[in-house]
Amino acid sequence: MEAAGGGELESTGKDEAEAEYHSHDFEWEDLKAEVEANPGFSYHLSPFPGPAGTMNLPPPPPSSEAWRSFHRRHSSGKFFKERRYLLKEFPELLKSNDCAKALEVGCGNGSTAVSVLRSSESTTVFACDCSKDTLQKASEIISNTKGIDVKDRFHPFLLDFSKETFPDWLFCNVCQSSLGKTAEDLLDLSHHKREERPVFLRGNQCCVGGMDFITMIFTLSAIPFDKMPTAIKHCVSVLKPGGLLLFRDYGLYDMTMLRFLPHQRVGFREYVRSDGTFSYFFSLDTVRELFHAAGLIERELEYCCVTSVNRKNGKTMQRVWVHGKFEKPIS
Repeated sequence: MEAAGGGELESTGKDEAEAEYHSHDFEWEDLKAEVEANPGFSYHLSPFPGPAGTMNLPPPPPSSEAWRSFHRRHSSGKFFKERRYLLKEFPELLKSNDCAKALEVGCGNGSTAVSVLRSSESTTVFACDCSKDTLQKASEIISNTKGIDVKDRFHPFLLDFSKETFPDWLFCNVCQSSLGKTAEDLLDLSHHKREERPVFLRGNQCCVGGMDFITMIFTLSAIPFDKMPTAIKHCVSVLKPGGLLLFRDYGLYDMTMLRFLPHQRVGFREYVRSDGTFSYFFSLDTVRELFHAAGLIERELEYCCVTSVNRKNGKTMQRVWVHGKFEKPIS
């Protein structure tokens, strides 16, 4: 379900793109003042009219089905672009303890998972998406990437995180409630829901023990805003105490937001493309409220403001992304 384009830079070399993603080229407050002073952008700023103002518009299709259709149309993998810049933004993925476990939510065709697997030989990546086609493509791309041994280290599974809870084999409720119990106590739990065990669970494991990291990279913006609180809680449920949720997504007044036309607006800061896929644009306050409500502690939260140039037409683009790190309390 990863958002179309994923905020990728256009027409730049790999090393250049990595450097640009890690920079701040302009102040977000300056862009905000410029946008709010432009009458042509006023429809982005006004309160959403609500049902009375949208009665003549056809209802958008369910977001998950729209994304599945998107991935079927783009199954060739041309939209794949490895996100190595994320390892500079989230160095914790490189400094993690041995046998760390990461969950990529809305993995798309694996552009985040490839970077994690390549850079840390001790990390296992679990990856979910609502599209079976894109999971197959992610497996193909990762399996065929040179320099990566994915044996027992990449486990994709089908799930629409905007609607479904995560399976117990990631971090079951019994194990969550047993934190702090003795080893003898835990032995009594070893047969919990054995019938649901995936093949890679060994011995008496009832689950993989929770995630050290969860990555949400251009994923949350792809679902309707009213589904976000529940979706985040689903993610937090499989995160270990002390684990980190690493977030990157579209920021308020990003170039792509300003390109949407009035009829594509389906909510406050929420838009639908012609193919039915959603896109939401986050302010820092909105991100803070969403993740705090899910019980997470803010460690980092800022706008990344990047100026890039399309070499084909010479146009300058002002990109805005939100970068965040949130920790699950230990207690």
